[in-house]
Parts: sequence; C-alpha cells; structure tokens
Amino acid sequence: MSNRFTRTFTALPGHIDELGHVNNTVWLEWVQDIAVAHWAAIASAEHQAAFIWVVTRHEIDYRGNIAAGESAVAETFVPDPPHGARFDRCVVFRNSSGREIVSARSTWALLDRASGRLLRIRDEVAAPFFRA
Repeated sequence: MSNRFTRTFTALPGHIDELGHVNNTVWLEWVQDIAVAHWAAIASAEHQAAFIWVVTRHEIDYRGNIAAGESAVAETFVPDPPHGARFDRCVVFRNSSGREIVSARSTWALLDRASGRLLRIRDEVAAPFFRA
C-alpha cells in the first residue's frame, strides 16, 4: 500500500490569473511542493543528503479551480514500484466540498546528489513510499 501524504494549499492574490482563478503554473508548482515535502517527511537524513529527485514528465488534468482565499487539499502517493531510476507520483487536489478539481501524474528520476548521475531506485529508498 502506498504511503499517502496530504497538504493544504491556499490561493493567494498572486496565484490568480486573468480568469479569476489559480493559474496553471501555480498548480504545477504545488505538485512539486507536495512531492518535495513528502520526500522530506519520509526519507532518512542520509538519503536526503545523498539523493535528489528531478521531474522528467508531468501530466495534469483540470476539472475545476479555486479563487483567491480558497483552499485545496492535496494528496500525493506513489502508485507503483519504481522502474530503474524512475517512478510515477500522483497528486489529487480537492476543493472544500471534497470534489476532485485537479489531478497530476508526474514521473520523477533519482539522481546522485554529488555526481548528478541517474541511479536505480534501491528498495531502501523506495520503501518509505509504500509503508502504510
């Protein structure tokens, strides 16, 4: 079972575009923010010092939005075991009534922090993402 992580994001005036709701680039920033926060919350200090994650692909579906002052609760999880140096991470944003408004699936790759080289994701690095 995937270890799920949640975080609440509140739309500030600077997040709002000319249509009166959160700009698409802000949603993408929030996708990255929750992924980084999840890693910081579950990874050992040793792993955080040794490794860094980079995004290789984002796919986002927009089904709704929020306005300034409104909040969305984001939940992230890793749906499947890693493939070599990569794994996918999902993020679902829900509005105050619990309706899914934005969802994302991103592919992340693990790099050695010192050399910048891709690394196969070892079991001990992946394990915290799958603890209940």
